[in-house]
Amino acid sequence: MSTSSRYPFTAIVGQDDLRLALLLNAVSPAVGGVLVRGEKGTAKSTAVRALAALLPPVRTVEGCRFSCDPAAPDPGCPDGPHPADGPGGERAARMVELPVGASEDRLVGALDIERALAEGVKAFEPGLLADAHRGILYVDEVNLLHDHLIDLLLDAAAMGASYVEREGVSVRHAARFLLVGTMNPEEGELRPQLLDRFGLTVEVAASREPDQRVEVVRRRLAFEDDPAAFAGRWSGEEAELRARVAAARALLPRVRLGDGALRRIAAVCAAFEVDGMRGDLVMARTSTALAAWAGRTEVAVEDVRRAALLALPHRRRRNPFDAPGLDEEKLDEVLRDAAADGPEDEPPTPPEGQAPEEPDGGDDGPGPDGGGGGQPDPGDGAGDGSGDLPPQRTEDSGAPAPEDAPEALTGAEPGESGGGTPRPGSAEQQAVAAGEPFRTKVLSVPGLGAGAAGRRSRARTEHGRTTGATRPQGALTKLHLTATVRAAAPHQRARGRSGRGLVVRRDDLRQATREGREGNLVLFVVDASGSMAARKRMGAVKGAVLSLLLDAYQRRDKVGLVTFRGRDAEVALPPTSSVDAAAARLQALPTGGRTPLAAGLLKAHDVLRVERLRDATRRPLLVVVTDGRATGGPEPVALAARAARLHAAEATASVVVDCETGPVRLGLAGELARELRGTAVTLDELRAEALTGLVKDVTDHPRARRAA
Repeated sequence: MSTSSRYPFTAIVGQDDLRLALLLNAVSPAVGGVLVRGEKGTAKSTAVRALAALLPPVRTVEGCRFSCDPAAPDPGCPDGPHPADGPGGERAARMVELPVGASEDRLVGALDIERALAEGVKAFEPGLLADAHRGILYVDEVNLLHDHLIDLLLDAAAMGASYVEREGVSVRHAARFLLVGTMNPEEGELRPQLLDRFGLTVEVAASREPDQRVEVVRRRLAFEDDPAAFAGRWSGEEAELRARVAAARALLPRVRLGDGALRRIAAVCAAFEVDGMRGDLVMARTSTALAAWAGRTEVAVEDVRRAALLALPHRRRRNPFDAPGLDEEKLDEVLRDAAADGPEDEPPTPPEGQAPEEPDGGDDGPGPDGGGGGQPDPGDGAGDGSGDLPPQRTEDSGAPAPEDAPEALTGAEPGESGGGTPRPGSAEQQAVAAGEPFRTKVLSVPGLGAGAAGRRSRARTEHGRTTGATRPQGALTKLHLTATVRAAAPHQRARGRSGRGLVVRRDDLRQATREGREGNLVLFVVDASGSMAARKRMGAVKGAVLSLLLDAYQRRDKVGLVTFRGRDAEVALPPTSSVDAAAARLQALPTGGRTPLAAGLLKAHDVLRVERLRDATRRPLLVVVTDGRATGGPEPVALAARAARLHAAEATASVVVDCETGPVRLGLAGELARELRGTAVTLDELRAEALTGLVKDVTDHPRARRAA
């Protein structure tokens, strides 16, 4: 991308946290990258792409595909060895983008197995990790990448090198880059272990200030009308910011992290119960980068505070329903206590020849529209890129996150969930809080699938245990060495083999077939009618569904929620990977009205039909939570039975949770389960062992197996 076609970094309005986090990584790549979380349309990708223009140029060995530095070439470079201080050239720092659908070979590189077997040559085609060496690797929608690709990516970022292993043939090359990932939490979360591997995280949201929104639109339209002219108007500010990044990089080795600052960092991480030591290390590196960015040679208390706000929010999540964030009042209290308990550091000293700077830090320079250094126009209420960090923001409103945000997802009292306001003329009751979640047993769908990688049902996958071999369709990705040798052995004399090497042709190569686990679509159909309104009953039902949602998160499933009450059914949550969104919708679910069971089953059928068109390989599991009653309209029970038979005809694995209570029971839920060719369980059996054991058993039910 040419400079003139790239939106200038300094022209970005607002988004102070985002710009500051990116600039700190430009100053000190050891910070560990940035994860940008937020709603769509908030300049996440624009800011990352614009950052590349601010990085200093890179000197490389001529002809080296791995961008070795002529002053210190990598001794293990596949294109080496390179002579020290050999000829070199200079190029701009790269911004390499990793697509969501990229393969493992595209990421780490590909070995030519045929040449390796036949000629003993390590023919290696570099991947995106090699292209990004000494530049930026940008992953848009990082939460949608397969887990094994994220693991490879983060391992390379942590070690500074990439290793490619294929059937005993290995290649290693340097891979040091600034890692930036963006994600929309509504589309699913990253595992806590992966979140911890990102150095910093920022929450972004669109401004709710009309003046700032007007300025965003004005600048964007001007850029689209004439990108070159727009970039030219901001070229001065870009040059100033580029020089400031270079100066901060040069100053960084001289920044002192005193014992007082280290004690504050340790106290903050301990007070917020941060697991492991990575949080302490990232805070230390971020604090020194902040000091260098401000032109100081000593880390100040404010640097530690800012570093905590950037480095710790994503490290405090204990389960997928925890909202990221940091209690700033508690942070300030911990910093005060640490200052009282430990020795104070010496006052910060500026670099030689530079005047001391004000406590709030410098600015990014003026811009032609008054938004210098990426600043919004004066009066928009935003701070400068190196000033005070604003509070972490919610994804919906841009306002400071409420202190009770986690409880709103996991255990708010009735009436606090926001969904319990009765409508005039209805029998609707307030939403009931879910019971305490519990650990579930494994759910699985019968047969052998071929869906997206996950941790639930058996499936043919690219990773797992080897079960056989087949001829490759297209490029060979996983060699079955034994099968390849067996295919080539009978033809050695006819091919004129004379030496020790095996003469292998492409027709001899065999692809390994492997069996692992896939993720499924778990679709909940929940009866929210008046017959379910009993507080104890609905709380138990929600607790069971919440437990299954936790299990779905751990097993990388998609989940959906259909509810029915009154006159119709609705899709409360379309199928998504965001189980915390499902939990929030479940928590706010009110009850009341008639029981349109047939409408609920038909709505679920429509949802599954659309999902099969979108992703035919992801197999569904239907969980119907009801007492089996059907009211409203002509022949409601017969209509419900016909709707159930639609699911049975498509061999959808299903379970019916019977919520009927009392001394006299009609057994309608059992009849529904028979129509679905599934299994029923009573409300009294909503214990961890009973309910989750049932869902496992339903996948092995004889009728389910015959239907599959």
